[in-house]
Amino acid sequence: MSKRRQLISFDWALKRLLRSKANFDILEGFLSELFQEEVRIQEILESESNQAHRHDKFNRVDLKVRNQRDEIILVELQYERELDYLQRLLFGSAKALVEHMGEGQPYRDILKIISVSILYFDLGQGSDYIYHGSTVFRGLHTHDELGLSDNQKEMFHRDSIAAIFPEYYLIKVNRFDDIARDTLDEWIYFLKNEEIRDDFTARGLVRAREQLNILQLPEQERRAYEAYKEDLRDQASWVLSTYGAGRLDGKREGHQEGIEQGLQQGLQQGRQQGLREGTAETLLHLLRKRFGTVPESIQVRVRNAELEVLTGWTDALFEAESLADLFR
Repeated sequence: MSKRRQLISFDWALKRLLRSKANFDILEGFLSELFQEEVRIQEILESESNQAHRHDKFNRVDLKVRNQRDEIILVELQYERELDYLQRLLFGSAKALVEHMGEGQPYRDILKIISVSILYFDLGQGSDYIYHGSTVFRGLHTHDELGLSDNQKEMFHRDSIAAIFPEYYLIKVNRFDDIARDTLDEWIYFLKNEEIRDDFTARGLVRAREQLNILQLPEQERRAYEAYKEDLRDQASWVLSTYGAGRLDGKREGHQEGIEQGLQQGLQQGRQQGLREGTAETLLHLLRKRFGTVPESIQVRVRNAELEVLTGWTDALFEAESLADLFR
């Protein structure tokens, strides 16, 4: 059995290390295994869409890559924990298309967009751990797939309509069963377990083992990483708190009160309590995203606040310059 290695998580590496050109080969290895073809990163793009907020800037990376067919492709590599994540994907790919299309450029020269999402929460319903989405057009009566003519293929340098439209890869890390069946699975194993086994041969993993060792981090950087991992565990529970356990607990409390005061009244109170708790956890999640670490005193204040107060704080969140400004 291989010795477990203490490696930095891939999402933290995206924040701090992998934006350096010296480490492009790690990202290139991951994308090459995912796309099943060799790709080379041309540059990291600082687009408007990932500069709008500090949160966006450090939770996504826009890459311009070249594939084996000498095509230039824009790749959005991102990770997030949001219930409206699918809509976020749609917005991000559309914005990337607009940002990277030159003025007066003909539509035929629009760059291909591929969005890759590393998900540490269970998005949607499905038993697989990797999902791929593309756009196809099918006949309502004949059910055949609409294709490109020979002239269009030559003009667009694409073989199909799906090759023109954005594509999406959703990697649901927590769904992976820890059995590495191929080299792509070796990468998913690392994404989930922060471990690279000695027998792994996937492209980029050898360099990842060298560069992402926690023990190589300076002490200050290591403390920041540990704090980040702790915050990550808090964030991982916010969806459950907001839309799962919080409301479930509320219904249970409501049921108990219903025995004493009437079932209907109790259920209503339970729902209100669940909603208040869920709103509090959602606000704490947003505060961490906006301002970073949230002091314990503010966490207690938020969790004890009434629903109306929580709603007011949430509405004012993105106009506030600091935590002190918001809770003054």
